[in-house]
Amino acid sequence: MNNSSLLQVDVKPQPGDLIEIFRVGYKHWAIYIGDGYVIHLAPPSEEACGGSYSMMSALHDKAIVKMDSLLDVVGTSKFKINNLLDDKYEPRSVSDILSDARSLVGQELQYHVTRYNCEHFVTELRYGKPESRQARTAMLVVAGVGAAVIGLGLLAGTSVLLEQKNNKEDEARKGGGSA
Repeated sequence: MNNSSLLQVDVKPQPGDLIEIFRVGYKHWAIYIGDGYVIHLAPPSEEACGGSYSMMSALHDKAIVKMDSLLDVVGTSKFKINNLLDDKYEPRSVSDILSDARSLVGQELQYHVTRYNCEHFVTELRYGKPESRQARTAMLVVAGVGAAVIGLGLLAGTSVLLEQKNNKEDEARKGGGSA
């Protein structure tokens, strides 16, 4: 795939735009700073390999703020401009976004896949509020799975108790004793 074709979209990114990059199993986020470059939060294990970043990032607690070409970060993945919280928050001024983003390049920041990831990083730059819908969705899925496991455990436990009670009643009827 020719990387130059990835930028042939109807709407060109503008400085301060959030870029959502669709990886296999997750999304990587960057903030567009102009001239074909983005700034993004990348855990050390995310070595660019044709733009393919690793899900091993979940194992790290530190990440580096990097400035890279959008094409290098996107690689063969698809991407879109997604200023996802514009309806909720007023974006900060582009000059403040770019100044703050550039001042962070090269710094190592705390990283946690659900508490502060690349999406939190870019939304904090754009809106002054670190939010991650991806992390919130993942936490809801984990909570839902946990609730389902607990529910199944309770159901199984109740079934065992009912079966034991039925067995005792059957034994009592057969033996003429009381239950």
